[in-house]
Amino acid sequence: MENINLKDKYLNFFESKGHIVIPSAPVIPENDPTVLFNTAGMQPLVPYLKGEPHPEGKRLTDVQKCFRTNDLDEVGDKTHHTFFEMLGNWSLGDYFKKESIEWSFELLTKQLNIPVERLAVTVFKGNDIVPADTESAEMWKNQGIPEERIAFLDDNWWPNMESTGPCGPDTEIFYWRSDEEIPTRFDPENDNWVEIWNNVFMQYMHNQDGTFTPLKNKNVDTGMGVERVTAILEGKTDNYKSSIWKEIIAKIEEISGKKYDDKKYTKYMRIIADHIRAIVIILGDDARIMPSNKDQGYILRRLIRRTIRYAKQIDIQIDSNWEQELANIVINEYKEYYKELERNKEFILEALKNEKTKFNRTLEKGLREFEKITRNIEGNIIDKDLAFKLYDTYGFPIELTQELAHEQGYTVDIEGFKTKFEEHQEKSRAGSEQKFKGGLASTGEMETKYHTATHLLNAALKKVLGEHVHQRGSNITAERMRFDFTQNEKMTEEQKKQAEDLVNEYIQMAIPVERLEMSKEDAIKMGAECQFVERYPDIVTVYKIGDISLEICGGPHVSNTSELGVFKIKKEESSSAGVRRIKAVLS
Repeated sequence: MENINLKDKYLNFFESKGHIVIPSAPVIPENDPTVLFNTAGMQPLVPYLKGEPHPEGKRLTDVQKCFRTNDLDEVGDKTHHTFFEMLGNWSLGDYFKKESIEWSFELLTKQLNIPVERLAVTVFKGNDIVPADTESAEMWKNQGIPEERIAFLDDNWWPNMESTGPCGPDTEIFYWRSDEEIPTRFDPENDNWVEIWNNVFMQYMHNQDGTFTPLKNKNVDTGMGVERVTAILEGKTDNYKSSIWKEIIAKIEEISGKKYDDKKYTKYMRIIADHIRAIVIILGDDARIMPSNKDQGYILRRLIRRTIRYAKQIDIQIDSNWEQELANIVINEYKEYYKELERNKEFILEALKNEKTKFNRTLEKGLREFEKITRNIEGNIIDKDLAFKLYDTYGFPIELTQELAHEQGYTVDIEGFKTKFEEHQEKSRAGSEQKFKGGLASTGEMETKYHTATHLLNAALKKVLGEHVHQRGSNITAERMRFDFTQNEKMTEEQKKQAEDLVNEYIQMAIPVERLEMSKEDAIKMGAECQFVERYPDIVTVYKIGDISLEICGGPHVSNTSELGVFKIKKEESSSAGVRRIKAVLS
């Protein structure tokens, strides 16, 4: 089967089942400090999964832009991707297991024409606290999945048995991705069985005292990866041979003069294709992230530099406009779904070109450093510390160090490098886990106060600096808030004091915070703050704080400004070109 537009099929199907199609949230999370990027379809919907009513109703579906970067070094095989698209459908206290399972089966077998004999499922095995999910197992049998194709597993639980908050069993759907004879009995350990869809049934509250009690409003949260399932439907065992990647791989072949099927170059081409797509999506986000040495900017810089390194490996002329050609393919491919790519096209291409030029100079420095190292070492071994310095400081992949060493008659302590690299990865992962642990337990009382404070600060800045001020992003923890806004010049001490005093004045006025629901069109007519209109669904939530602030926002918020305490600006600094950043606290 060729060129499956899975996204359209999926969204149209769930729309026919009474779901409202909502736009993808930005890839850079708004008001979520626990993650650098949105890593799953459910992440932007956390307030609604916790019980806040969604303005579009109880049945939602979308395709969400997602990033996972804690296994960046595994990109290059057939299935790993840095950026990926996640299809999802949600029930917010509406339908539950029966409809979810029936519709999943209908979509897979009737709409996508997957033979039933190629499907298998897993369900929760149960333990001494929560019973097995026999209910889901029976429902799968009713659809035609035989008992020997249903496996009960311990880890079919979301998010995990330790996390407090809303949780529940999940059922994962697997596809037999092989030409070998399909075994009668499903063995989840057999790698030919590939997971294609996960349906999470949030039916319990894991309380602080360790008990599990049934939730009043049960939710369904599902996720299906576009890249993996498209490859399966098109009969490809290599994701990069599916229609999703066809044009970009062909362009890489053209500009390099190499062939994807030549095993010497396959991995490099996959990395370039994956990374350029991820780069364009990050740069295209309205948060205007620039390459830097921290947070999202660090990931972006690392992706660009890896792309350039691997482009060199396949003899692409780095000084040519190769990266512009590839970026334009991604923009054209995805702009229909993500309008910001067209809007920010110039920014994307310029930032990519500038970072390429900058890194080219770093790479040249690295080559000079390599020559210096090899002149000064005793013996003919480049030790682990030197190899790792070349990797960490100058962006040399170990393969490049080996290649250069081999040319000059040296060997590299590969095992030592691997050990050092693994230590580095462990540290990175530990840091990542802190940044990527987002979930349903991440919004407490202080975070809620800071959400409301961002609205007051936005309003105050408009008064002090002018109506050109718009929010570019925020990052909130229980300890502080960070607020990015459009402004070219540094704020004076007097302007900072004026903004701070205004926010405190609004707090002391004890203004009620009203939550309104209306059409997007009416919200804009009312003058609600809404910089990028297409980002929002047709029905929106608007928070009104007296005559001070009117903003489209997903919440959560306090009910009265008097709950916020005292507002204090701690720092004002540059975030990126044309964007300033304020760090502030409530006490």
